[in-house]
Amino acid sequence: MTTPVLDLQNAALSLDGNAGRVNILHDITLSVQEGETLGLVGPSGSGKSSLLMLMGGLEQATGGTITALGRDLTQMDEDALARFRRDTMGVVFQNFHLIPTMTALENVATPLELAGHADAFPRAEAELDAVGLSHRRDHYPAQLSGGEQQRVALARASAPRPRLLLADEPTGNLDQTNGAAIVDLLFGLRDRHGATLVLVTHSHSLAQKCDRVVRLRDGRIAQDANREAAE
Repeated sequence: MTTPVLDLQNAALSLDGNAGRVNILHDITLSVQEGETLGLVGPSGSGKSSLLMLMGGLEQATGGTITALGRDLTQMDEDALARFRRDTMGVVFQNFHLIPTMTALENVATPLELAGHADAFPRAEAELDAVGLSHRRDHYPAQLSGGEQQRVALARASAPRPRLLLADEPTGNLDQTNGAAIVDLLFGLRDRHGATLVLVTHSHSLAQKCDRVVRLRDGRIAQDANREAAE
C-alpha cells in the first residue's frame, strides 16, 4: 500500500461563534492517494469548504491528525504551514483572490519569486499561455472578466507545479460556459503536472468528473464512493 498524499484521522474542527462554540467537522477519517481526483459534495453548511481548509492547513484541526505529503499539519505553526503550502500546494478559490494592483503576469509570477524561482516570469508566461491568456498578461484584474480572473488564479496555482491542488467551488461565480472552460483547464493542468486534485463543488457534473466522491452531511462523511457508485 502506498503512502497517501493526504491522510486525516478522526479530524475535527470547532470554532468560536457569537452563540458559543460551534462544531463544524466531526471525526473525519479519510485518505487520498497520489494522482487521485476527489470531489467533496454536500448541502450548504455541511462542512465541505472547512474540510478543504483543513487539508490545506488554512484552518487548524481542533482534534485528530492531518498528514499531507508525510508532514503532520497539526504540529506545524502558521509560518511553517505557509512555507509548506508555497512549496507543495496550489489553492484555487471561488472569489479568485488576485492582487488588484498587479497585472495578470505579476499575479502569477509573484508567488514564484517569493519561493526563490529564478525563472519566475518565464514560467508565469508559460502558465498564462496554458490557460489561453498570454494576450492579457499586462491587464489588471479589474480589466478582466470573471472567467479570465479565474484563469489567472488557475495559472497562479499551477505555476509552482504543486503535488497537491485544492479548489474551492472554482466555478461558483461563473456562468455555464466559463465554468465548463475552467473545469477543462483545471483537469488539464492537473494532468500536465501530475498533481492530486481535491475540489469542493455543488455541481453534479463536475463531481462526476472525479475518480471518487465524498459526500458530507452535518460535518460528517455520509458517503465515500467511486464516481459510478456515487451516481
